[in-house]
Amino acid sequence: MNPMEKTGWTPLPHSDEDLERAKSVPDTPQTRASTYRLAWNDEEFMTRRELRAVRLQLELLKPEMILAERGIRSTVILFGGARLPEPGGEAWAAKNEIQKKNLEKNSKYYEEARKFAQICSRHSASSYYREYVVVTGGGPGVMEAGNRGAADVGAPSIGLNIVLPHEQAPNEYVTPELCFNFHYFAIRKMHFVMRAKAVAVFPGGFGTMDEFFETLTLIQTGRMERVPVILFGKAFWERAIDLDFLAEQGTITPGDQDIIDFVDTAEEAWRIISRFYKLKTR
Repeated sequence: MNPMEKTGWTPLPHSDEDLERAKSVPDTPQTRASTYRLAWNDEEFMTRRELRAVRLQLELLKPEMILAERGIRSTVILFGGARLPEPGGEAWAAKNEIQKKNLEKNSKYYEEARKFAQICSRHSASSYYREYVVVTGGGPGVMEAGNRGAADVGAPSIGLNIVLPHEQAPNEYVTPELCFNFHYFAIRKMHFVMRAKAVAVFPGGFGTMDEFFETLTLIQTGRMERVPVILFGKAFWERAIDLDFLAEQGTITPGDQDIIDFVDTAEEAWRIISRFYKLKTR
């Protein structure tokens, strides 16, 4: 029985009981008809366009309920490129020699992401893995490094995967019972920030930029409380974005750049988080 259904007694049959009963009916043209299926157990019905609002709600509810049951109160997000290899690994995404050279050069951020996740996870252990739990997009590259760092120290970590046109599978280091899959980008993004106490952003492409700027927008507009937003790789980000230029042009307020901290190492990033939340360092 679903644990959530044990919270109160009811004389009515539970949904899981009726599901089993519905499977045991005689095989007839009537029972084989799609209309006979219980609505919430009918994939054809549940994937109709008119049911989008219901699916949105389900994608919000399922991870939220599971994380709450697990007792996870806060997270540290690791955003970053799926294409970054681990040091010494193959630059599988490179389309030319220049990309191969740069991806291999930036593989150092895979290692820093892994170290950073180790540090966060060691601190998370003091709360029985309820606070500062590592969460990634669940894929390769920096995401893999984050989940791998948590696994290195025996800690759980969360993976929020998304269905994409090309093959997308969770990396092997995500804690299986905390591995989620989404159809809607918007709901996935909500789950990233709903518990976030810090956001670490490593070099990446359009997806990383999207997640980074959405976080900045939420903080800058006051829709999200100020949390540390840490960019790994100052040299990379100073070429990739120019926030001082935006301030000069008047498209952001002078001082909005201060939402961000730049670091090059995992230790620097954790010191920023420790100072922000006045954490005891070991």
